[in-house]
Amino acid sequence: MGLFDFFKKKKQENQETLDKGLEKTKTSVFDKLARAVAGKSKVDDDVLDNLEEVLITSDVGVETTLKVIDRIQKRVARDKYVSTSELNNILREEIAALLAETEKNTLDTSQGEDSGVPYVILVVGVNGVGKTTTIGKLAWQFKQAGKKVYLGAADTFRAAAVEQLVIWGQRVGVPVVKQQMGSDPASVAFDTLQSAKANNADVVLIDTAGRLHNKVGLMNELKKIKDVMKKVLPQAPDEVLLVLDGSTGQNAFEQAKQFAAVTQITSLAITKLDGTAKGGVVIGISDQLKVPVKYIGLGEGMEDLQLFDRRAFVDSLFKK
Repeated sequence: MGLFDFFKKKKQENQETLDKGLEKTKTSVFDKLARAVAGKSKVDDDVLDNLEEVLITSDVGVETTLKVIDRIQKRVARDKYVSTSELNNILREEIAALLAETEKNTLDTSQGEDSGVPYVILVVGVNGVGKTTTIGKLAWQFKQAGKKVYLGAADTFRAAAVEQLVIWGQRVGVPVVKQQMGSDPASVAFDTLQSAKANNADVVLIDTAGRLHNKVGLMNELKKIKDVMKKVLPQAPDEVLLVLDGSTGQNAFEQAKQFAAVTQITSLAITKLDGTAKGGVVIGISDQLKVPVKYIGLGEGMEDLQLFDRRAFVDSLFKK
């Protein structure tokens, strides 16, 4: 089984989890759309103005909203008459097309499969977004797929972070490489990769500190971790995964911009979408950063972390 194939199984169950997880966002969007087209039979300037407000207040973001509105305006101008009953399908198509443009930047994750070299994921994100939980769930799913997984506790500035990762390691049944509190994070990463390589691991997940108050310090720390990794595995890290809390809406977008300013981000995991009406943030963050959303968190269960499927996401969002 390929490295990420486990996530693609059980498509029907995944769709049910997605529909349930997006329920609050979907209800919010449909309620707003209903008000936006009330008393209107065709999409005109008033409807477009109202639609702009719907998207912005659904945390899609201003710039991405303007892109979507521009696309719809062009369709209305081309087709002359577009009924308000068609608006859902048009929105679905245009948002899916927007996400498809970002998908072109997705890494080829098949390159490290069955090569005998561990696939290394460096995980970043501020404290409280579900970073360590996401690592634990990824470790579990990779292990279920028959992969040998190693975890590295490189967030050495918080004892709780190391302890939490150790608990996840015990729960999942995978080794966790750690050092004393306050140790050099790069040293932990080095030890983790050495152990993983020596024991023929398939996947390595490295946790990092979630501090943004000192951008220069964070940038230097992440650069050092990457440099030290390359001494063990020249291609490492294969992926830099930024974890964001979807329930914080535009705050998640601001965090994403700040992390993107200090290190290259190659993929996104957006968590806690099941408890919020702000699921539209997935669309805006992906579009504005030009970084693909790879995972979405839709609940507390191990399998509630899913590979992001843009078509399934948009279909679920606009499914009546």
